[in-house]
Amino acid sequence: MTRPIHPDFLSLLQLKELGLVELFCDLREFILDLHPDSNELIYHTHALTAVFSISDKLGDAYCMIPIYTNHLNLGFNKGTLLKDPDHLLTGTGNLIRHIPISRKGDYRNEKVKTLLKEAISFAIKDMEKPAKSVGKTISKIIKK
Repeated sequence: MTRPIHPDFLSLLQLKELGLVELFCDLREFILDLHPDSNELIYHTHALTAVFSISDKLGDAYCMIPIYTNHLNLGFNKGTLLKDPDHLLTGTGNLIRHIPISRKGDYRNEKVKTLLKEAISFAIKDMEKPAKSVGKTISKIIKK
C-alpha cells in the first residue's frame, strides 16, 4: 500500500490539472516502491515539490518531483555526480539535473530505475550522520 499523501500537500495538489496529479501520484509510488524507507519532505515554493531523502535533511535528498503549472520533472539533487550512461538527465545547474516527465513511459523503465538506484546508493554513501527518521512524510509547507 502506498504511503498516504500528507494533507498539507494534498490540499495544494488538488488545485493542479488532473493529468499532472495522476502522473505525480504514479511517479511518487514508483520512487517509494524502490526505497520505502525514504523520508518525503514536502515544500510549496516556486513549485509544489516532494523531495525524497534518506534522512530528514534536504542535504541527504536523492530526488524530487517539482510540479509546475503545466508540467513536472523528476529531479536529481546531485545529478551532476551520478553516472548517466544513457544521457537521461538535462539541466545546466551546478548539481541538480532532471528528466522532464509528460507520460509514464518517461520514468517507468529500467534506465530510470537504474538511475534512481544509483542516486539512492550515492546518497547513502554521502550521508554524514545516520537518519533520525525513516519512512516519514515531513511537511515544510507554511500554512497561510
